[in-house]
Amino acid sequence: MKYSLFIGRWQPLHKGHLWLINERLKKGKNICLAIRDVKPDKNNPWTAKQIENMVHEGELKDLIAEGRVVTTIIPDIESVNYGRGVGYEIIEHFPPENIKKISATKIREKMNGK
Repeated sequence: MKYSLFIGRWQPLHKGHLWLINERLKKGKNICLAIRDVKPDKNNPWTAKQIENMVHEGELKDLIAEGRVVTTIIPDIESVNYGRGVGYEIIEHFPPENIKKISATKIREKMNGK
């Protein structure tokens, strides 16, 4: 089974991320959500394992149970590289303005009562 890969911190997974993921799901594609194992700090308050647990308990729960979405924790990365076409595409998605304006920083501040 093939998957569309999304790499991110997902601190936390929000409506903007879900819009992006749904763009591929609507086309019948499966999703691999790669969670970067970043060192917790002000902008990354949760560990990769905590994020993975949150994802598994959230809006994608049923799709995860069906195997349409899988998660994996990966080391923190500095770049994504490829040498030549080896059987996959690189696809950029352009969200509408209302999605583009979503800020994980503002979401984290609300979650912390600020």
